[in-house]
Amino acid sequence: MDRAELAAFLRSRRERIAPADVGLPAGPRRRTPGLRREEAARLAHISVEYYTRLEQARGPVPSREVLAGLARALRLSDAENVHLHHLAGTPPAPPPGPPREVRQSVLDLLDRLPHAAALVLSAAYEVIAWNDLAAALLEDFSALPRRDRNLVRRAFLGPHPEGRLLYGITDGHEFARTSVLHLRGAAARYPGDPELTALVRELRAGSADFARLWNSHDVTAGPTLCKTFQHPLVGPVSVNCDVLDIADRDQRVILYTATPGSPSEEALRLLSVIGTQRMDVTG
Repeated sequence: MDRAELAAFLRSRRERIAPADVGLPAGPRRRTPGLRREEAARLAHISVEYYTRLEQARGPVPSREVLAGLARALRLSDAENVHLHHLAGTPPAPPPGPPREVRQSVLDLLDRLPHAAALVLSAAYEVIAWNDLAAALLEDFSALPRRDRNLVRRAFLGPHPEGRLLYGITDGHEFARTSVLHLRGAAARYPGDPELTALVRELRAGSADFARLWNSHDVTAGPTLCKTFQHPLVGPVSVNCDVLDIADRDQRVILYTATPGSPSEEALRLLSVIGTQRMDVTG
């Protein structure tokens, strides 16, 4: 526990909060910037004496419950909360599960990429956002229940249980291996998430290939630079594959783009017009 740094950090976070921010009157005789110590202590549900000792660098090691109260009272961001725990000598508990909420700026980015098929994956390989071209190239995820939007489940337990047949991709076996590695890392980061635990249990029980890959305990995967989709309407579509990590959300943006002037670029243009409509239905 770094008592001096913890004291300085608490004081700096307290002084930046205006009383009105937490529903308190400013009062005519307020001299200190931000909240008073007794106000911060009350909001954190701890005694004023205990809080004062923390700010004077002479307090005991705070429990996780006390740290959680301080984080709420001082309106700490996720990064500040992690920093608070490290200063207190108590590493933060792992988050309950992979974040699924996609930042609005990322959603806007997907819409601003009309010539790229783009989607966002959670740490559990669930498709949690996509643009129109991704829906046309892969499938209309909006028509699927949430359970069926998990690409690992679809690769190993879907209608085509062999990973090589997932959306007709040519590197299906490599995708299967890489997805298992990433899922193992997610399971380690979110050990208390019952949904992720149930997913791994289901995959191990339902797929011998998944169980074999899982039991290898590999955690390192190479980058996938390009792949080819066998699309039912426009035929093979070869694309470059780029991945952008959203570190604070533990999410990844997957971008599929075709080489300019290639037949695949023309195929993507056609898909952008076709969208998700069925062209093989006759009236």
